Amino acid sequence: MHPTEIAFDIASAQRALDAVGNHKRFGFNYDPSHLGYQGVDYVKFIRTFGKQIHHAHMKDVWWGHGDGTVGVFGGHTDFCDPRRAWDFRSVGRGDIKFEDVIVALNDVGYAGPLSVEWEDGRMDRFFGAAESAAYVKKLAFPTNKVAFDAAFDKSAQGK
Repeated sequence: MHPTEIAFDIASAQRALDAVGNHKRFGFNYDPSHLGYQGVDYVKFIRTFGKQIHHAHMKDVWWGHGDGTVGVFGGHTDFCDPRRAWDFRSVGRGDIKFEDVIVALNDVGYAGPLSVEWEDGRMDRFFGAAESAAYVKKLAFPTNKVAFDAAFDKSAQGK
């Protein structure tokens, strides 16, 4: 799900699935960072293609922080150039709403890994990777296995 690859937004992901006849072995490495800076609804992607998500990157990005000189395509500038419209950030320091991502992944039954893909040129990599992993671990939670109201049914408790 990276720009210039097979599927980089919801429309191209659907075209890719159609092209392979929705083959069960074809799926996505979900990465909200590459959807967010493009303006694609990264939570809607999960809800649309949940069963085809085989891996999930936890990678953050911020957008709209540049000075208006460089657009979404990067203008052939280096990462961390203050003119850029977007840059990758440590998880929790960008604009991705990871609580929404975790809830949506749980809602669609995703049970795979949450892999921190750390990339933040403004931060020491050891500090940033450790901080990002701790942030994701704090947000990741197991799903409820019973209906909410059933948890208060005393006759069903302990079963």
